[in-house]
Amino acid sequence: MAFIDAYRKHYSVESICKELPIAPSTYYAHKQLQRQPERLSNRKKRDAELMILIRQIWVDNMSVYGARKIWKQLLLDGHQVARCTVERLMRIMGIQGVRRGKACKTTIPGEQQDTPLDLVNRQFIAEQPNQLWVADITYVATWSGFVYVAFVIDVFSRYIVGWRVSTTMHTELILDALEQAIWHRGKTEGLIHHSVSV
Repeated sequence: MAFIDAYRKHYSVESICKELPIAPSTYYAHKQLQRQPERLSNRKKRDAELMILIRQIWVDNMSVYGARKIWKQLLLDGHQVARCTVERLMRIMGIQGVRRGKACKTTIPGEQQDTPLDLVNRQFIAEQPNQLWVADITYVATWSGFVYVAFVIDVFSRYIVGWRVSTTMHTELILDALEQAIWHRGKTEGLIHHSVSV
């Protein structure tokens, strides 16, 4: 809508809508609702009211409250609203709460300039075992910190053929999982190993 508003002086609304996936009637209906907000549906009116309240609670609490705390505050203030509605409106508004704990990244690009060619091209299909393996790494939060898990999967059987667990994330973790898979399966001629982790 903003794009059409910006260029409608130079081009007609109909010619812009012909290039965009939008009907001119949709644009005109939207503009009419902007001019006459009383014609909005009850849900849209309620959403607009709740968005003001949600933003106010979020700002009043140093922009750290998430959907659960904002929802509880709305209930305390006497506003009957579902938690999923608060979550939906916060997504629309582009606001979120602050999460405790440090952020964890599992894939950090290396400094090397040249990267191997992508032989798979997002086609994760194999016609026989040991034709294509994919590897990844993930983490699990525990009371004592993060635990990292690297695993290698045979695409044909969807079977985990190699895995390793460690409290630190390093390249050897992924390579150890690959070595275990090679030891477990033995024959690896013609094998393609695809990994975004290494």
